[in-house]
Amino acid sequence: MISFKQLPLEVKAAVAAGVVFFSMMLSRSYLAEQLELRTRRWLLRLQMALFANALMLIGSLHVWRSTVTTFSRSSAANSFCFMPWKIAVFMFLALAHSSFFTLLFLVAEEPYFFSLAAYTCLGAYIILIFFLFTLGSVEQAYKFLAGRGAKAGTGNKNSRTAMKPVLAVMLTVVLTVVGLLNASRPPTVNSVEVPVHKLPSTMNNLKVVLLSDIHLGPTVGKTKLAMIVRMVKALKPDITVIVGDLTDSEADIIRPAVEPLGELNSPLGTYFVTGNHEYYTSDVSNWFELLKSFNVRPLHNENVKIVSPKSSDDWFCLAGVDDIEADVLRYSGHGMDLKKALRDCSSEHAIVLLAHQPIAAKWALQERPDINLILSGHTHGGQMFPLNAGAYFLNPFFVGLYKVGQNTFVYVSPGTMYFGIPMRLGSRAEITEIILRSP
Repeated sequence: MISFKQLPLEVKAAVAAGVVFFSMMLSRSYLAEQLELRTRRWLLRLQMALFANALMLIGSLHVWRSTVTTFSRSSAANSFCFMPWKIAVFMFLALAHSSFFTLLFLVAEEPYFFSLAAYTCLGAYIILIFFLFTLGSVEQAYKFLAGRGAKAGTGNKNSRTAMKPVLAVMLTVVLTVVGLLNASRPPTVNSVEVPVHKLPSTMNNLKVVLLSDIHLGPTVGKTKLAMIVRMVKALKPDITVIVGDLTDSEADIIRPAVEPLGELNSPLGTYFVTGNHEYYTSDVSNWFELLKSFNVRPLHNENVKIVSPKSSDDWFCLAGVDDIEADVLRYSGHGMDLKKALRDCSSEHAIVLLAHQPIAAKWALQERPDINLILSGHTHGGQMFPLNAGAYFLNPFFVGLYKVGQNTFVYVSPGTMYFGIPMRLGSRAEITEIILRSP
């Protein structure tokens, strides 16, 4: 029988990931209500960091073997540049692995340089793993199709083996630079007209500005939020809505970074619903109080009547639901409750719902098909290659405007900033200006 010590490192890492994942499920299911809130918060984050690192270790071993071990068996090992290259690869992997721990130790009003470097390496790591896997698969497919009859010389074989990691690294460097430059640009302003069934004529052309997925935390701080607020104020919206994932940290730690929200002065109000990352902070109640101090109203499975400035008899129902992750985490007093959120919202008036995740939008429409418009986020438009494909297939609505049925629309924001990795590839940060049209 093979002992644990004899197992390959990749298998050991996979076992470790499985153990951490099991502990996460155990914590969520049985310990959630027994642990103190602060203890639960730290435990959840530590478990997520350890789980991610255990999985990454499998990829890191492959990266090391592809970019270092491969060359150590060739004449390149005697080169002056080989030792600095080994150190560079090791530092790159160490920074990528450390990124998940910055949420525990390095969150402030403005991002630390270390956090930006670590998350940049994490983004490059994801791209590099993709290209190493893709090029390796292409190589194996070529060998299979070519057959084993024609055997190439040792020199040619070594040359082809070296070309794979070199090409992967070059592509990774180029795409990392492009992604960093793309994410550093201000969000684009996208104006969308949406016909809203039963919207009063006095509210025609009402302007709603949609923000989502700002992710104040290790790599997004006060400066970027202040820029977003300036751009929103320039649009002069009637209503501003933030559909979740405003933050990745506790309210007390990052309070100074949130202050620009107090400058939002939309005449019909600024509203907020939770995203999954608010529940990862385990600090939702404090966030609600902080947002209220900046005149941002949380919609905690509740609704408000948005009354026309021209006629008090004309109004529509603006509702918001808690993110579905609250149910998974068994977060006390929270969870998606559509019936409560839409209480007194009849189909005689237009209904606009704020729900962070597109899957929640789908569930809401299955229960209440009379909802006229749902505003969501969460997907980030995939944020960066090659994660875009996963986000596309895992969500019923990916990004942009969707028509569902005859009188219902769903709009999914690609996000106003980014989560952690300060890169965007195949997507663009967006502030959405939604113009409501009466029929």
